[in-house]
Amino acid sequence: MKITDVDVWVVNLPLVNPFTSSFETKTGETRTVVRIRTDEGVEGWGETMWGAPVAAIVRSMAPDLIGTSPFALESFHRKQHMVPFFYGYLGYAAIAALDVACWDAMGKATDQSVTDLLGGAVRAEVPITALITRADAPGARGPGLPEAMAEHAVRVVAEGGFEAVKLKGTKDCAGDVAILRAVREALPEVNLRVDPNAAWSVPDSIRAGIALEELDLEYLEDPCVGIEGMSQVKAKVRIPLCTNMCVVRFEEFAPAMRLNAVDVIHGDVYKWGGIAATKALATHCETFGLGMNLHSGGELGIATAAHLAVVSSTPVLSRAIDSMYYLHADDIIEPLHLENGRLRVPTGPGLGVSVDEEKLRHYAAANERDGDLTG
Repeated sequence: MKITDVDVWVVNLPLVNPFTSSFETKTGETRTVVRIRTDEGVEGWGETMWGAPVAAIVRSMAPDLIGTSPFALESFHRKQHMVPFFYGYLGYAAIAALDVACWDAMGKATDQSVTDLLGGAVRAEVPITALITRADAPGARGPGLPEAMAEHAVRVVAEGGFEAVKLKGTKDCAGDVAILRAVREALPEVNLRVDPNAAWSVPDSIRAGIALEELDLEYLEDPCVGIEGMSQVKAKVRIPLCTNMCVVRFEEFAPAMRLNAVDVIHGDVYKWGGIAATKALATHCETFGLGMNLHSGGELGIATAAHLAVVSSTPVLSRAIDSMYYLHADDIIEPLHLENGRLRVPTGPGLGVSVDEEKLRHYAAANERDGDLTG
């Protein structure tokens, strides 16, 4: 079986509500979607982060896949090993788009789910995290903001059945601490997290971390910049530290271990360059006694299905994962079903999802009209 064609689209999909972090507010998501076809009529679908820049890299790599088997992933990755050196996150994201498409094709060719190809399911459902931001309390300011955010968190948990809540933090660390105190008082049993996306200084991270210790946070994610900064915070704060920013490639793993900088690492199929790389990260984390979770970069259904396959087949991924999936207003597949804060892992061949090509064309036209929304 040989790959004969690679097609690439860039799509824009709207969010239900604006999503605000410490560095941006976005109203929609731009994703790159790929399809590979083989001489035996098998199709494999992939999807990855961002738009035009990533799509350009995907198109430049596509000729290396033509005439090869989708099973020959080691050879493909070896050919592309310098791509992340030159393109960073964009390079890993581009590689992952084609990697996931090959896994989908392998599953369809063998009538096996990607979960089974990865070793089989250890869980059939995956809990996801409720994501809350200050944009969720429009009009609330000053002393009234923490209470408004807590009321919003209660509604989200009640409506969605979530077991974990994550606050997207801001540069206002004192304000974030006040919000977390209010949320903890309103939801004493929920697993609570905060992610300022490295917006706090090291001194502010230490002060805020010490103030937050009484709230029994599951972890504090990327309060400050870099392995060195995180190491300084970890030496002073008893809350586990998580990262999706200072350990994002294997070259950074050993320095983080030597400096005792983190307790939990966020993997991501699209930031780490593919499914096997993310599974390898899980092995590293277990070997060194670290926790692991998954980051979310705005995955639609194809990419979410790949994440679910990884989580389903990986014992260490036992926490509620980050997923923006439920925040999207539509999808290019038959939507995955969220119930009681959990997504059921697809069990069909490959990724177990089918692409609605009419919707794919519709949202690709939206990108052609409006340009990239994110990335």
